[in-house]
Amino acid sequence: MSNESSNELADRRCKPCDGETDGLQGDQIAALLGALHEDWSLSDDSLEISRKFDFPAYSRTLGFANAVAWVAIAEGHHPVLTISYGSCRVSYTTHAINGLSDNDFICAAKIDRLTPHS
Repeated sequence: MSNESSNELADRRCKPCDGETDGLQGDQIAALLGALHEDWSLSDDSLEISRKFDFPAYSRTLGFANAVAWVAIAEGHHPVLTISYGSCRVSYTTHAINGLSDNDFICAAKIDRLTPHS
């Protein structure tokens, strides 16, 4: 799946994960992270990706958070959202496998489509 583009990722759908699903490893994570907006970052333990989105007003931040919630419900894969007045941090991990899965990157690519500066 290397060389997958952000659009190709965003066009995919999440698949249910359970404890039997294999987590992504080094090269797989690097390739998928490279398909996302450059502001996505990998945690030091390689178990989570996150990105901070900035907005000029609280109403815009809440509108964005609601759009992220819609994606989460539609995909059945839910991020941690940290909301403040002018920003929202979106963090993805797959709890069922205690690491990263394709679903995390699929949803991140969908979130990238929500903002004009993506």
